[in-house]
Amino acid sequence: MKLHEYQAKEVLSGYGIPVPEGRVTYFPDDAWMVAMELGLPVVLKAQVLTGGRGKAGGVKLARTPDEVKEVAKDLFGKKLVTKQTGPEGVIIRKLLVEKAADIGRELYFSITIDRTTSKPTVVASKRGGMSIEEVAEKYPEDIIKIPIDPVTGLLPYQIRRLKYDLELVDQEKEAAKVFNALYKVFVEKDCTLVELNPLVVTKSGHLLAVDAKMDVDDDALFRRKEISKMRDLTESDPSELEAKIAGLNFVRLSGNIGCMVNGAGLAMTTMDVIKLAGGEPANFLDVGGAATPETIAKGFEIITRDPSVKAMFINIFGGIVRCDKVANGIIQALKKVEVNMPVVVRLTGNNKEEGMETLKKSGMRFYVAENLKEAAKMVSELSRETEADINKSKQQKKDKEEK
Repeated sequence: MKLHEYQAKEVLSGYGIPVPEGRVTYFPDDAWMVAMELGLPVVLKAQVLTGGRGKAGGVKLARTPDEVKEVAKDLFGKKLVTKQTGPEGVIIRKLLVEKAADIGRELYFSITIDRTTSKPTVVASKRGGMSIEEVAEKYPEDIIKIPIDPVTGLLPYQIRRLKYDLELVDQEKEAAKVFNALYKVFVEKDCTLVELNPLVVTKSGHLLAVDAKMDVDDDALFRRKEISKMRDLTESDPSELEAKIAGLNFVRLSGNIGCMVNGAGLAMTTMDVIKLAGGEPANFLDVGGAATPETIAKGFEIITRDPSVKAMFINIFGGIVRCDKVANGIIQALKKVEVNMPVVVRLTGNNKEEGMETLKKSGMRFYVAENLKEAAKMVSELSRETEADINKSKQQKKDKEEK
């Protein structure tokens, strides 16, 4: 779960980490009033769950009351397009108004999980204010990586190394306090990422977390109720949210082949094989090990709602639930949900033959495949044919209208 900047700073502030004075606002007039209370200049920051806001025009400095009004009106309701959002962008619904910091220099500091070592790892650099990927590409020698033993935590000698590498000798005690507090946040809030970019040294010589990003492990939210309450549902894809409520794991992708699979590992394999066959998956959808007619029907409903989907691939392994039960579930689901596109079904596992026979005798139109490779090739070809037919029909309609 990702937190907005203002939410992350609220958490950090509770651990004694210095952050700029500011407040989240929801209307242009509210932003202006907060700016007047804080005193000019102020920074207005779009609160959206994506990186690259500054480069996309979502972070702006305002030095006068008129500038505050102008910037706030411009940002509220604006679609912000970044590298992470893609061309669809995200709508700005709230702004964080903060007192502008008197920046001396900028640093980068983060704690994340290194998957190769399975340990929390500090990643830091004296070059802040730019993406860590950009720093790694241009100045790899300036990146510091320090693995942390979860048993011992962040040790004094590691803090001393950070102090010297980040040139924080004059801020020795303050730096130690901030770094220890950040690691405490990381552990106590079950974070997968805590990032300050930039962490600045002000002209008066103090540390200040000017920007903050925090990601919390979804699987730990059951014991982090205070964090779970911070979830911004307006930033969630409506279909993904609906699927979550129904107990499904759904992620929208950019292709045209709808996938319905039971089991996350099988779902990822299915998408890989579709790609190898020349197709493009439109989603990740795991209906769970014990797929029922209700979950299958909800899966059909969510997938078919996407106009980009031109064919569907149902790939089920009969383990916890038998293939004949799944086949009956598919038939019952299709009686509830109208599906006007080719559907390829591949069943394997317990009672595979009975399941296949059930589908063939249903009277419904299925394309049944014997193996995964055959199914992926079949659904990829069908999606291209459907796409071509739709485009042809649109062109014929356009030609007819022009005549």
